[in-house]
Amino acid sequence: MNIRPARVGDVPAMYELIRRFADRKLMIRRSMGELYAAVREFVVAVDERGGVVGCAALHVFWEDLAEVKCLAVAEEAQGTGVGRALVDACWDQAGELGIESVFALTYAVGFFERLGYRQIDKAELPHKIWNECTRCPLFPNCKETALIRSRAAIAEAVATASDRLEPVAV
Repeated sequence: MNIRPARVGDVPAMYELIRRFADRKLMIRRSMGELYAAVREFVVAVDERGGVVGCAALHVFWEDLAEVKCLAVAEEAQGTGVGRALVDACWDQAGELGIESVFALTYAVGFFERLGYRQIDKAELPHKIWNECTRCPLFPNCKETALIRSRAAIAEAVATASDRLEPVAV
């Protein structure tokens, strides 16, 4: 499996992946036009035959905040690390851009928690993130959970753990 930036030729496959989950009301439907317009935000997972088996996007909201969105992995590729690799690629992109925190709105809470995200109250997120939500058939009764991962929180946790370690004589 290869993770790479999405190309215009990947959009039909991305559309189909997202459509399958949107039909089950697990994510917001995206039009082909939306996907073409945002293709630079996407990374894709490509199998050994060159087929797209997963996609995810990193959408920048502000100087220090971005969202992982449109995470979709083909059923046959689930449980193989594709989702983790896509989310990690988005996290790495955020770091390259100097973005401090990345959030997700999801039903897959445990998946994101295993990747270092922690639950937060949706009200902690800026109001402008709700722009897309109004198009969702579940709005305003959405049951998605907000999770966030922050570079500052990671650094603090590492420093705290280091402070608790006792020196060892060798």
